[in-house]
Amino acid sequence: MALIVLHHTIADAFDVDPDYSISGSGRIVAGTIVGLDPQGYVAKASGSINPLGIAGDSLSDEYQTTAFSADLVISPSGAKRWTSNRVSDMFNETLASGKMTVYIGSGKFATTEYAVGDSGLNTIGARVWTNANGLFSSSIAINPRHVGYIVGAPSAYPSGVPGVDAPAVQNSISLGTYLTFHLSIGSV
Repeated sequence: MALIVLHHTIADAFDVDPDYSISGSGRIVAGTIVGLDPQGYVAKASGSINPLGIAGDSLSDEYQTTAFSADLVISPSGAKRWTSNRVSDMFNETLASGKMTVYIGSGKFATTEYAVGDSGLNTIGARVWTNANGLFSSSIAINPRHVGYIVGAPSAYPSGVPGVDAPAVQNSISLGTYLTFHLSIGSV
């Protein structure tokens, strides 16, 4: 999970369901394509929930919630724990307000929330849609509303931290593999 905001025009805030399951596949992480469910709560975009925008916050119990999070080994037995820049909310960035930031206007973003292995995401200028898990996909199969256009195929994203540790990109340590896209939600 991670979302890097390169440019945006409109960010809004929408209510989250206080009873929403924030663990496992139920979690919503920043960079996921979201819409509103029939009760008006933020939910992953899917066949029945039209895409509205990109989640700017994470609704999670424990997971990589920022581009700079890391899965650290915390004991000699190999137990791991994700780090977060905001440990006070225990990875749930919607906890205090009950709202989630959603980028709904035009903008340029980089995200790790895409269908890995989808070769159609390598085509610059191609439209992108959402799959059943709220991930970016080159397939129109789930929802006929496209959510944007690819401006950069999935590739290593530089952290700006100098280093040559593998994988390295532009003489800095990579934050991971990101899809860069222009948000532009289309009509059916």
